[in-house]
Amino acid sequence: MRCSRCCQAPNQARSPPRQPLFIHHCHLKLMSAFHEERVLTVHHWTDRLFSFTTTRDPGLRFSNGHFTMIGLRVNNKPLLRAYSIVSPNYEEHLEFLSIKVQDGPLTSRLQHIQVGDSIIVGKKPTGTLLIDYLLPAKRLYMLSTGTGLAPFLSLIRDPDTYEKFEEVVLVHGVRQVNELAYHDYITEELPKHEFLGEMVSKQLKYYPTVTREAYKHQGRVTTVIENGQLAADLGLPALNPAEDRVMICGSPEMLRDLKHMMEARGFKEGNTTKPGDFVIERAFAEQ
Repeated sequence: MRCSRCCQAPNQARSPPRQPLFIHHCHLKLMSAFHEERVLTVHHWTDRLFSFTTTRDPGLRFSNGHFTMIGLRVNNKPLLRAYSIVSPNYEEHLEFLSIKVQDGPLTSRLQHIQVGDSIIVGKKPTGTLLIDYLLPAKRLYMLSTGTGLAPFLSLIRDPDTYEKFEEVVLVHGVRQVNELAYHDYITEELPKHEFLGEMVSKQLKYYPTVTREAYKHQGRVTTVIENGQLAADLGLPALNPAEDRVMICGSPEMLRDLKHMMEARGFKEGNTTKPGDFVIERAFAEQ
């Protein structure tokens, strides 16, 4: 497109100069803090659960286990929530897992996104669910409920996870069987992965558990730990700080209960400045 002022004919009268365009400082800040990405795929697992992939700006850097702020522009303002990044950091796309809250400010809109739509993605991923924030040990437990599975999907595809821990145990608690998102991927596709398959097959133990339907594993995550069912089913000793490290992501109630349980067993919480025996992600709520 030609500039109407610079490319006009020499003898053509020049139009008066336009008034300078002022952009509100909030929009400048938004533009500098976020990337605009495009939706590539959308998958609806249930009427309460969906996932989607987007393009990824080449400049976005994150560690596996991180979350970032994502959202939509509503009335030209950003509507944002924290989302863990499902995809590992070496993938060229981004993936997110979300609940659907019918009256949720963001997810009531986000659940209707389609391929080609725009998504705002924060430039500064962060979080506490990094293996670097855990002390060395034999075994890593990843305890999740619902969409709390998301950060662990990136971590179980990180070779460093398997180099740092001999055994990796992924526990996913849901209400109904159809909410076991990525179940088939974890059990069927990932063990055949060209580079990770051998490590996954030898070191990853996946334990899905359901609370409101008949299933091979039943009970809340806290319950199957307390009553010894998890350890018995997997042929492992009870959780102990000498051998085990724990990552926790899920509902506020689950976080609270598991934090108390870990501390009662002698585990010490780690954070971004001091590694520990367990770490918790507290960034999420109903969206």
